[in-house]
Amino acid sequence: MFGFEKLEVWQKSIEFADHIYGVTRTFPGDERFGLTSQMRRASVSVASNIAEGSSRSSGRDFARFIEIACGSSMETVSHLAIARRQEMISDADHRALYEETERIVRMLSGLRNSLCK
Repeated sequence: MFGFEKLEVWQKSIEFADHIYGVTRTFPGDERFGLTSQMRRASVSVASNIAEGSSRSSGRDFARFIEIACGSSMETVSHLAIARRQEMISDADHRALYEETERIVRMLSGLRNSLCK
């Protein structure tokens, strides 16, 4: 097992990406290369950047990847707002995904702070 796989924030971000994939399966077919793709890529990027950053030789380098993961989380929030406004997701799904994002961002912030000490 790699070290990043033990991180709760990585595990939560994998679950988040799973949730995004599930919700976007119901999006209209003409969104396959639009919002569906953007949301999936942004959510996958969170876990991917945690994993990639963990391989860096310094805490500072790892922290930079955590910042990128946080940016991908914020990108997902923007996509969620658009999907909700376009009535592609329910209020309940939007709220659940938004809350998952908030938890992940708090965890990323804590990890970043611990790396920068």
